[in-house]
Amino acid sequence: MKHFLIYTNVHKDSGFAVTGRICRFLRERGCDVVTVTGEKNSLGESDSPAALENVDCMLVLGGDGTILRAVREIRDLQIPILGVNLGTLGFMTEVEPEHIEEALTQVLAGDIARQERMMLRAAVERKDGENQEQWALNDVVVSRRGSLQINDFDIYVNDRFLKRYSADGVIVSTPTGTTGYNLSAGGPIAAPDTRLMIITPICPHTLNQRSIILSPEDRIVIEIPEGREGGRQEMEANFDGSGRTGMHTGDRITITRSEKEAVFLKLNKVSFLENLRRKMKE
Repeated sequence: MKHFLIYTNVHKDSGFAVTGRICRFLRERGCDVVTVTGEKNSLGESDSPAALENVDCMLVLGGDGTILRAVREIRDLQIPILGVNLGTLGFMTEVEPEHIEEALTQVLAGDIARQERMMLRAAVERKDGENQEQWALNDVVVSRRGSLQINDFDIYVNDRFLKRYSADGVIVSTPTGTTGYNLSAGGPIAAPDTRLMIITPICPHTLNQRSIILSPEDRIVIEIPEGREGGRQEMEANFDGSGRTGMHTGDRITITRSEKEAVFLKLNKVSFLENLRRKMKE
């Protein structure tokens, strides 16, 4: 690998100290390095895709949120990502700051493995005929908007009615996303290289509600029915916690496995379960 893109969260790398270390290390070894700040739409049309198509690796400096933004911006290019943890838990990051030089030496020597992770495609269909498509690496979340009240969500799988959730919202998660909002909502954890989808209700209005694990080939539809006494329900769909769109009664969102996958570089020989045990203690 000779061509690197560094994607930095400016709020986590004060004074670009870590970014500078990486730039110096790589350039001293004859590598080309381009740096961008991990702000919204930081990779403009001048940078993507033509100027980035020769990039061998994207180094993402920040936490899981920074990685999610980076993945959304380069999803059409599928550049391999190596995360440097400048956040807290950092489930998606691979390298701690104190081991950067060691990790980069390993990358330059080719002592790495690639891990493809599934993503979700979400198609929002509104009653007024307006449609929208989005993608997510972690999850698609449909939740209440406005007043604090329980809402209803009708769930269909492969065109068959599954059930109606009465809850604050519904999470549809990938394996990568199971350590995010899904975990906070009481859902199960899956290894990130598996292929499945998980439906988890948020604060369900029942005592026996559980997550549902589905095949990656399944087709999930969430419909917004009428509210109490025929009232209009106001919702919001979120994609990886950043991209969002409003929804209301009569709208639906269809969630399937995306044909695109995110590519991560793996350096550590530590298993996912060992890493999970360590991070859950932090």
